[in-house]
Amino acid sequence: MNQPPVVEWTEADEPRSARWRSENGAPPPRRIVIADDRTKADDAYKLACEGTALLWRGDFHNARQLLTALARRIDRRPRKAPPADATQAFHVHRAAQNHRARILGMLLVPLDATLAVPLHRAPDVREACARAYGPGAPAAAEAAAEAADGTEGPDPTASLVSLRELLALIGANEWRRKGVEIPALGGDRIHPHYGVFSPARGEYVDLVAEAPLPHDELAFDIGTGTGVLASVLARRGVRRVVATDQDPRALACARENTERLGVAGQVEVIEADLFPAGRAPLIVCNPPWVPAKPTSPVEHAVYDPGNRMLHGFLSGLADHLTPDGEGWLILSDLAEHLGLRPHAELLDAFAKAGLTVLDRLDITPRHPRARDTSDPLHVARAAEVTSLWRLGLADRGATPQ
Repeated sequence: MNQPPVVEWTEADEPRSARWRSENGAPPPRRIVIADDRTKADDAYKLACEGTALLWRGDFHNARQLLTALARRIDRRPRKAPPADATQAFHVHRAAQNHRARILGMLLVPLDATLAVPLHRAPDVREACARAYGPGAPAAAEAAAEAADGTEGPDPTASLVSLRELLALIGANEWRRKGVEIPALGGDRIHPHYGVFSPARGEYVDLVAEAPLPHDELAFDIGTGTGVLASVLARRGVRRVVATDQDPRALACARENTERLGVAGQVEVIEADLFPAGRAPLIVCNPPWVPAKPTSPVEHAVYDPGNRMLHGFLSGLADHLTPDGEGWLILSDLAEHLGLRPHAELLDAFAKAGLTVLDRLDITPRHPRARDTSDPLHVARAAEVTSLWRLGLADRGATPQ
């Protein structure tokens, strides 16, 4: 595993250094100043906009209040009317999101060698950090050994992380603890790991729960993520499901969820780039829906540069389907409404892959953004439809839609 980069600063006229942690790949800040409970929000905002990070040494709750104050100052900036062109509006929106993330990411907090935050009134974040960054047990054991022999304890600033990211880790860990209720699983819950896309938007799961099964002996679930679709298929009576993914976090998450749901005997979770070996009468895939560049690990489940996974699934489907089998492609048309992927491109991809459309099941989104008229992408979101395309080999003779 690659070691995090080192960041350096001066504190109390002494040179200091620590590891830099950033799950979204943000580079280490070039300049760091110390901030505490006396720091004014306007001064902090000016420094952040100039590219100077603030390392917090005060009360943890006050740091959260400062982060909220910085967000208010970003939102206070005059907003231009969104471009009429949907594609341009999408890129402007993404740029604004990235700008917001950069400014808010300039407020830093320390982590000690045990992945604890050594600040007054800080919550216990060790579990959340260990699950995101990897176990902190070696550092904790080393710190305990030092304490036992009377030497100095853990470095109070072993690493730095943006407060915004730390709060996201805490929130993700709560999602993992509580889980997401899935009606298609009879109200049982899926517990997403950090960095694995949560099935909070359940309409695509409902499509898989309701589509008519062509066979019940074997299915492949490509890009399984949390394992939710593989679990739904198993609960529907598919006797064996092979679920694939490349992400170690997703593989661990899917295995844990299938065990928890009691379907691990039916679901085999394996590491693979798209397809496992062999053929199946049912192959299911829910690829990322938008062809754009992800900026954090969890966004890889939403953004797929160049439609790599979509085209990889379609181009390989005919070689892995049984002659009378079906491939289920679950895909939103949001990219079409944003002008990022023409509908004709999708149909052309079906034809080039030797596939035909047997049927299409549609569902409209239920998430709040679809009704939020203040969202810059509201027009596209309001028109969005998620579809389950039932695809077969072209010689079965159905008509594209």
